Amino acid sequence: MKIIYRLGVALLISGATFACTGKSSSEGDRAFNRGAYKEAVNEYSQDLKYNPNDVVLLFNRGRAHEEQGQLDSAIADFEKALALEPNNSQVLLAISNLHYSQDNYSKALIYASKAEEIPGAPAMASFMKARALHQMGHTADAMKAYSNAIQLDKNFAQAYFNRGMLKTAMKQKRGACEDFQIAKSLEYPGAQDALNKFCK
Repeated sequence: MKIIYRLGVALLISGATFACTGKSSSEGDRAFNRGAYKEAVNEYSQDLKYNPNDVVLLFNRGRAHEEQGQLDSAIADFEKALALEPNNSQVLLAISNLHYSQDNYSKALIYASKAEEIPGAPAMASFMKARALHQMGHTADAMKAYSNAIQLDKNFAQAYFNRGMLKTAMKQKRGACEDFQIAKSLEYPGAQDALNKFCK
């Protein structure tokens, strides 16, 4: 079984999948991976008839709903998965991302913060906490969370870029340009443009 998720600048995005024990829904996963999200929902739904408490199936069906813009259905599946596994950081981050995409930054912050508190939480948890704080205008806390994400993952290009943008807003030009330069070295899109705009 694979957990399918995405993570990006404003949206959770990646083509990556995560191995997980349990019954495989290879048809659902294959449909999802080729962009046939409606078919993926149908396949996952069929499997859920026999395994209604399978967190991975619920999560992946939620992702397929999300890709179709069916956000209410997506959040319902994610919430069911979270009720079964309250400390599942991937599910928490998916819910955080949905709230962020709807400009509900306070709820995005709540779920990202819960994910960050889990032992062994990924750098993405701190990053998503930071971007919610950033949008809410809590610059000092956002700076701390971006820095924590970078401490956990030294190659987190997007965290460097976002922290650079925050430093720019705080009139910390030198530190911002250093972050943009690192983001550029890590091949983050937009880093060169930021250097051209803010660092000349």
